[in-house]
Amino acid sequence: MFWENQGRVPDTRCNHKRLAPFFILQVTHGHQQRMPAETFSTTTLLSILNSIAPFAMAEPWDNVGLMVGNPDQQVSGIMVALDPTEALIHEALSQNLNTILTHHPLIFHPLKTIPSNTPIGRMLKTALSHDLVIIACHSNLDLISEGVSNALAEKLGLHDTRPLTGLAPVTQGQGGFGKIGTLPIPMPSGQFLTHLLTALAAPGIQIAGRLPETIHTVALCGGSGSDLAETAWSMGAQVYITGEVKHSVTRWAEAADFCVIDAGHYPTENLVVPIFAEILKKSCATQGFTPTINITAQQNNPMQWVVLNGP
Repeated sequence: MFWENQGRVPDTRCNHKRLAPFFILQVTHGHQQRMPAETFSTTTLLSILNSIAPFAMAEPWDNVGLMVGNPDQQVSGIMVALDPTEALIHEALSQNLNTILTHHPLIFHPLKTIPSNTPIGRMLKTALSHDLVIIACHSNLDLISEGVSNALAEKLGLHDTRPLTGLAPVTQGQGGFGKIGTLPIPMPSGQFLTHLLTALAAPGIQIAGRLPETIHTVALCGGSGSDLAETAWSMGAQVYITGEVKHSVTRWAEAADFCVIDAGHYPTENLVVPIFAEILKKSCATQGFTPTINITAQQNNPMQWVVLNGP
């Protein structure tokens, strides 16, 4: 487990036992198909994840890696989602998957007590009693080149993207928070807003500052990227899209005559879930593993929009 004062990568060098190849049942288009697979441990899974999104890249305030579970346990299948929730745990159990991989960590701050009648207490109790493993890739997934902001940039069709903040020593110049790029052709503001809402399947957005008549250069950061608004402005972006905007930043945008768009935390980050699952599937395959990797079908935006019609 990676607390703020540790920041170390799990030791994946330890030897782990591999069981002989066996057969699993995989459902394909409603039919059961027998196919060979080799089991692998949680420790091996952590090593594979570390090769995709190095845990050492995580921010000092973050908590990534193994949240709960036995590192030596064999992986029967993986459920991938944005958020760790009670519904997600039950969904994984219903599909006989003993490993859950989320973007947001189940344990973000150190716990002094774990009352079993609280949401976190219930989740930990259920996970431990059913031998579940829960793993998080949070800011390390934000920072890799194929991470959260890249998924958002690709969905919007941005070209020639680069990070708003770079991490050259760690990611060979490809990673960092946020992205800035250009649309294939400039869009009138109304068309761009429709494009954004459609891409995110979002019910609405909030805008601070002045929306340009025509938009070509776009900066963004999935999730809580309020602090990068000025960076986006200084790099020549015409609009900056993120998932949460602080009130002070909305006032700055107003004064700077710069457009900042709050498109919601969940809509701006959830796009990475299927991409991450596919990257994991391919990485496992290169190691000779073919685990069942499912994407949650039950998770949605926890925020709801209420709009009054009329005066």
